[in-house]
Amino acid sequence: MTHYDTVEAHQAASLLDIHLETGRTHQIRVHFAALHHPCCGDLTYGADPTLAARLGLQRQWLHARSLAFAHPADGRRIEITSPYPADLQHALDVLRDQRL
Repeated sequence: MTHYDTVEAHQAASLLDIHLETGRTHQIRVHFAALHHPCCGDLTYGADPTLAARLGLQRQWLHARSLAFAHPADGRRIEITSPYPADLQHALDVLRDQRL
């Protein structure tokens, strides 16, 4: 199952915070394509190539911004965060600046 919250909504695309229960291969890509909202830049699953070009994306917009798990030795919760890579930050800046 895939759960999501909208972080930012723009006319051409939205930034989502997605939580997975199972983490199956391509789960996010398949679920959002089925909702007719494929990941930006994901041409395999139906994304708009024109929008991807306007955003400067050469890949699908997926990034594990935060991962959490129980440490196998003692059960402590471990959480790792990572900023957006430069290409994804650029695409988000374009969305914000150009009101796409």
